[in-house]
Order: sequence, then C-alpha cells, then structure tokens
Amino acid sequence: MPKIKVNGDNKEILYGDGENLLEILLREGFFVDNPCNGKGVCGKCRIKVTEGHIEEPAETEKELLSRRELESGIRLSCLVNPTEDISVELLQKEREHKVLTAGYIPEFEFNPNIKKILVNIKKPGLKNQIPFEEQFKIATGVKNVNINSLFRSEYIEGKYTATVCNDEIIEIEQGDTTDRIFGLAVDIGTTTVVCELVDMSTGKQMAHSSMINAQKHFGLDVLTRITYEIENPENGIEKLQSAIVDSINEMIEDVCRQTGTEKKYIYEICVGANCTMMHMLLGINAKTIGKSPYAPIFTGSKDIPARDIGINISERGRIYCLPSVSSYIGADIVAGAYVCGLKDKKGNVLFIDIGTNGEIVLSKAGKLVSCSCAAGPALEGMNISSGMRASEGAIEDIEIEKDGSINLKIIGDKEPVGICGSGILAAVRELVRSGIIKKDGAFIKKDTLDGQDFRNSLIQMNGRKREFVVWDKKITENKDDITEKILITQGDVRQVQLAKGAILSGFIALLNKAGITMEELDKVMIAGQFGAHLPADSLTGTGTLPEDVKDKLEYVGNSSKVGAYMALMSSDVKREMEELAVNMDYMELGAMEGYERLFSDCLVFPEV
Repeated sequence: MPKIKVNGDNKEILYGDGENLLEILLREGFFVDNPCNGKGVCGKCRIKVTEGHIEEPAETEKELLSRRELESGIRLSCLVNPTEDISVELLQKEREHKVLTAGYIPEFEFNPNIKKILVNIKKPGLKNQIPFEEQFKIATGVKNVNINSLFRSEYIEGKYTATVCNDEIIEIEQGDTTDRIFGLAVDIGTTTVVCELVDMSTGKQMAHSSMINAQKHFGLDVLTRITYEIENPENGIEKLQSAIVDSINEMIEDVCRQTGTEKKYIYEICVGANCTMMHMLLGINAKTIGKSPYAPIFTGSKDIPARDIGINISERGRIYCLPSVSSYIGADIVAGAYVCGLKDKKGNVLFIDIGTNGEIVLSKAGKLVSCSCAAGPALEGMNISSGMRASEGAIEDIEIEKDGSINLKIIGDKEPVGICGSGILAAVRELVRSGIIKKDGAFIKKDTLDGQDFRNSLIQMNGRKREFVVWDKKITENKDDITEKILITQGDVRQVQLAKGAILSGFIALLNKAGITMEELDKVMIAGQFGAHLPADSLTGTGTLPEDVKDKLEYVGNSSKVGAYMALMSSDVKREMEELAVNMDYMELGAMEGYERLFSDCLVFPEV
C-alpha cells in the first residue's frame, strides 16, 4: 500500500484507493482547517507536498490558490487524491481559542432534582423485622427504591447515604457522603463546548473546562454537519455523536483532575445547545433540520441515563437536555431568554445571540416571539479570504487613522496570521466610516480620488479587483522577496453585508410584527461567544444593528451555560423553561410577506 509521511512526524500513514488527502490526515488526528468539510469551496485546507508525485491542480485550486503557492507545492488537501508515496508539510497548527465561559446569573432558589439524605439504619431483630429498603423509605419519605441500589447492600446498623433523584432512591452508600454530590452544566455550541463542575450541595461552581467542538472535522456549521449525515448514511450519525460525547468525557476528566473529584459522585448533567447539536448529542437523525420544511425530530426536554450515550459519570447519573422551540430556536436561546427574564419584563426588550445564525427573541410586556436569520459564517471569520477563528494571531479590532495609518488589536499580542469575526466586522466598520466602501458595499474607485487622499494608499488593485490591505510584511524565500498580506476583498465585504442584512432584517421584522417602533424599544440584550466580543461601535457602525439602539445594548455573556447551571440547581427552573419554550412563538422570516424587500433594504450600509 502507498504511504504518506508528514514532515516533523515519524508516523507513516498507509492509505487505500478512493481517499482524498484531507480525509486521510483528519482520520489520523492531524489538524487541517476545513470549514467547508472538504467541499473545495473555502480554500483553507492548504498543505505543501514536499516529495512525490500528485495529479495536476484542479480548476478550483487554480482559482483559490495563487500561482506562487501552486509553484511551491501548496495544494488544497480536499482536492488531492494521492496514489503514490508522498511527503507533506502541514501549514497550520491548532491555536488556542478564546472561549466565553462566564455570564450574568440572576437570583433563584436552589431546588435540585438530585439530593443526598443521611439515614440511620437500625439493626433488625426478631421483634423488628422491617426490611432494609423500608427503613430508607420511611427515613427519606421516598416511595421508590431503584433495585440496582440494593445489589451491593448489606443489612448492617449504622449511617448510610441515600441519593434521591426525582422521588426515587437511585443509590445507597455506607457512611456519610452527603458532601459528595456534583453536577455539570454544559453548553454545546457549534464552535465551542463549555463544561462547569458544580457542587450541588452548595451551588458553588468549582471548575470549568472548554474546548473546540470536535465535530469541526465534519464542518464548521450545522448545515455542513447535517450534509455529512446525509452523505454518510452508514455511520454519519454515530461519528458526529461520538465526537461530541468524547469531547464531554474529556472535559469531565479535566474538571475532576482540577478538583480531585471522583466521577462516580457526578449525578446529573444539564445541557444547553442549539437544536441540531442536541440531536447530534443524543444520536438522533438531524437530516430534516437541514431541508424544507426544517422540522426537527424533537424539541421537548429530554432526561435520560448518561450511560445510554456513553457519558462517564455515576452509574445511575442522568442527562437533562433543555427544551427547544424549533429547528433554529434551540435550547441555548430558551436558556438565554429565561436567564434574561424576558417573560417577566414589563417593557419592550430584544434578546439576540449573534453567530452563524442570528437568533432573536422579542419580549413585549412578557409576550415572546422569536425568529432565526441565516447570518452565515462570515461573522465567525469563515468564508473570508484571510479569515480565521478567534485564536492567537487573529486580528480582532481595526482602526483607520485620518493619516491612513492602521492600528490593529491582535489576540495574544502576536504577529497577525488572519482576521477573526470581530475583526472583519471592525474592518468593514472602518471602511464604511472612512468612505472606502459606499453604502451599496462597493469599493470606491481609485481614479475618483485625488493624489493627496489618504485612501489611495489603502486600496490596492488585483487586476481589476479592488482590495483593502490590512497588514503586510516582506519576507525572503529562495532569495526572492515576497510580501505576505492580510486583505479585505470585495467578496469579504459582500459576505459581511449578507450577514448584517440577515440580522437587521430579523430585528426589524420582529419589531414590525409586535407593532413596536425603534424608540419604544427599551433594551437590547446580546448573548453568546461571538456577541461578547462585538463593541457597540462595530454593530451600529456597520448597520448590523440600528444606530438608535447603541446606548441600549447590554451584554449578558454565555447565557446558555448559565441556563444549564440554573436548571441543574433547580427543578423549578427546569419546569419554567419547559413552559417558556412551549409559550414562545416562532416566526419564519421566509414566509413573511414583504420580507425579501426588507432584506434588500437592510443590505445598505449606513451613510457616512
């Protein structure tokens, strides 16, 4: 069999016919960025072939890679089908990502489903032959005892600890272990996963762990992952489930290691996630979410044994999945709406979670209506020519001075390697503010500027295409001087324009449906990983949100994880979230009369 050698790694990879290079590398655990899941459209899965022969570049590669890159052996791994021994150099490394773990927590009363009760068992005698089980029922007031809890029990006088879940004793231990009762609050995002270990006897948040969602290997957005399910009917669902379950188990190991906690004392996990991620966690077919009429298999809450899906906690530990409203208003949004107290607001409050989808909930005196708008991955740094996720080396903010100089804020204070979502939005804000792009999103023409205009130096011509140079650096390679550049292209601006049009149109559509003017809106609450890093100037300066709400913005952090924490610590919160999900209306934007015209109007950038 032919083999592949990865430079810098001693491992030789054997491969068979029909596999492309990206599939082979991912299967072997190597990191290769592939936002489009190998569809050959994003141009991110670059590798360098250093030895061996491969087929000539496809036309798509010629479009996405420069002539210099192709001449140096750089190829798109998803479009390379090797047939011989080759050596490759990986051009990317997985960088540390900024993951939001904190969020606003309102006051609430602790009333968890899981409790531990200390029981004093008396020695049986001829005059007192009360069964062991009955003594526990009497002492706890619980009528049901899980038979599994009795298997290893001995009828000995002394102190015992009964673990009670939903009015059933699920575990019996000798001695006093009432101080060892833990749970996990988990937020599963499309991009990141956050896990918090909680002492359920006190509510104390003891340790957290976070990581990039391992499903990234199957695509960076939910629709790409659904497509993977469709294209791999034999094992697609199982692979996606295994990826997220393995991630959660890894984080459980991490928080237990941090605190010295034994996994057998973790009794419940509460999960907030979008509807697609919830399906994939439970191993349930998500295909119908990705095609009209976008109906999910389920939206209600789920309470199942953790062992059923391979989660490693107590033998009788449970997983509670928060409820969703629809395919695109998931449990993460229900949690956010609950945490922000939308159903109890007396005024007009709008809640928004900005990401690949923009999920919006409007509360008009406590009556909730929601919508979801397909913002696309641009605001998370994807489908952008120099785009990347928010990790070390990513440009996250940009300022253009009046003299044409450019100030950059870079994650980790490193040399820039790309631009993340907040950075691309800031760049477009500055391009709008400086008049480099017009309200229709087109770059101004250089020949309309006089020679003294500072904008002349910021616009470069690539053939007939105009581009904004964010950063450049000259390097010497093989005695040739080469300039590395981070650019904003006309295509990049269009991607942001589509995202901002989607979000703004959803925003306005909800106000129109409720009969609320912009002046009557009291507050806009912004949640989520991405939203937390977006300054008000970037949101309103690009017209993603109206200028009128600039002073009404409030950032609430990771409300999905907070909602999972509250549900973990209170059965009342679980019940109230379930009621909230049932009573939240959903508006399908595509079915709304006049929406296409509204969307078109919302594509326009603000006047300078």
